[in-house]
Amino acid sequence: MIALIAHDKKKLDLALFVQKHADFFRLVPCVATYSTGQILRDKVGIQVEQVAHGPDGGDLIIGGRIAMGQVQAVIFFRDPLTAQPHEPDVSALLRVCDVHNIPLATNLGTAEAIVDWMKEQLGQE
Repeated sequence: MIALIAHDKKKLDLALFVQKHADFFRLVPCVATYSTGQILRDKVGIQVEQVAHGPDGGDLIIGGRIAMGQVQAVIFFRDPLTAQPHEPDVSALLRVCDVHNIPLATNLGTAEAIVDWMKEQLGQE
């Protein structure tokens, strides 16, 4: 499973990225925070499990799934220029990725690398 998260100002960027790789994302189970998941369903047409909004605990829910071994990678398009009211939750999510050695992309370049790596793991090169 791959987790897809984006701050408000980055949701369109994530939707465009997922659209570019739609064939891949249609094959891989995805989980997303609520509004990110809604945009991906509406704009890209992929199936995605939605958990709570990030500020309502969605980041922590995904972090828990990482700790339980249910998430193989995280793509989290962060907005580094806007303060986030739930920054402690964001930091916890990043920390749990580090603790469990989960690949984490926070921008387009690293997201491309993760998708390429996952395609290779699935034999989709």
